[in-house]
Amino acid sequence: MTLLKFDLMRQNVFRFFRGCCHLFYEDLAKSGNFPTGPVAWISGDPHLENFGSFRADNDQVYFDLNDFDEAILAPVTWEIVRLACSVYVGFQSLHISAAKAEKMVRLLLKSYTETLAAGRADYVEKATAQGIICDFLERVGRRKRKRILRKRTTFGKRKVQLLLANPKHIKLGKKVKDELCSEVQSWLKVDESSPYNYLVRDVLFRLAGTGSVGLERYVFLLKTSNAVGPKYMLLDMKEATRSSLSEYVACQQPQWPSEAERVVTLQKRMQNRCPALLSVMKYKGKSFIMQEMQPTKDNINFTLLKDRYRDMYSVIDKMAVLTASAHIRSSGQDGACSTDELKGFGKRNDWQDGVIGYAREYAEIIKGYYNDFQGEFGEYPA
Repeated sequence: MTLLKFDLMRQNVFRFFRGCCHLFYEDLAKSGNFPTGPVAWISGDPHLENFGSFRADNDQVYFDLNDFDEAILAPVTWEIVRLACSVYVGFQSLHISAAKAEKMVRLLLKSYTETLAAGRADYVEKATAQGIICDFLERVGRRKRKRILRKRTTFGKRKVQLLLANPKHIKLGKKVKDELCSEVQSWLKVDESSPYNYLVRDVLFRLAGTGSVGLERYVFLLKTSNAVGPKYMLLDMKEATRSSLSEYVACQQPQWPSEAERVVTLQKRMQNRCPALLSVMKYKGKSFIMQEMQPTKDNINFTLLKDRYRDMYSVIDKMAVLTASAHIRSSGQDGACSTDELKGFGKRNDWQDGVIGYAREYAEIIKGYYNDFQGEFGEYPA
């Protein structure tokens, strides 16, 4: 799995940036002149591909932050500098000029601080979205569950099963498969957020993402046991581990029952509405995040926006607003600063240039790391 992750990180500098979140914060913690800020709940790994669409528990499709594996209590400047750095690195990967990247990062900081200063959390759904995000939500909102089933299952004469020909699926041994099916079936019967009227029909190991490659992750095929709800459903089971920021932040953290509880609790706290069926499960001493695999879950493809500056401007503006909104929404809880503190921080103008400067310089450092990584990894088979 390590070699597979390395192979993915070798694809381009942005993929490398995504896969080494721990390295980013290790270097940030060592920086002596980086601007500090109020302590808040942060997602921990905001970047251009960690915002996307999903269908929430109220059946509406939203665009929001969608990865909380690294969520933790930390200075808000740690969050916004990683997002800003992702713009510099992402634009470099897309061969977009440094001048355009600079303008986009300054927009990012402007929208973020203005949202903080207003002290009001915002959200993006189809009814309120405009421009390209509205088109994007309109398009993904029309997707049916059959779409994802066609990509990941095969319909035989006698039964439906998960598709082994899918490159992201790996077959499990019979013993492991039987254990997992039994455990998840028991979980379905008792968990309040689970689709309780479903039976487990199949399971495979699943590959997804970049930073999470190497963790235990499974996809389950569920079939309804009665006439209520869709006939088939796919369930994602993802191992949760410690936040990669945990050894670098000085803030006192709450004692969570498990790492999965941390991730899910903070996701529910920071998002306006959460994906349907989001829950947790324990298996063999590890904790897992459980959620339905949705056809509506998707990210905006920035490659297609390369020459559409106005559309890219609109998307990044919303990313900044949603990041600030997540901080506001979770303020005043379990050690986080108050909304008034965030408002005051947003009205100050003495820290933004420090964040922008660090993000710009670190994008060049990441490029150097990536080049060194390419040289080292070239010694191993792809």
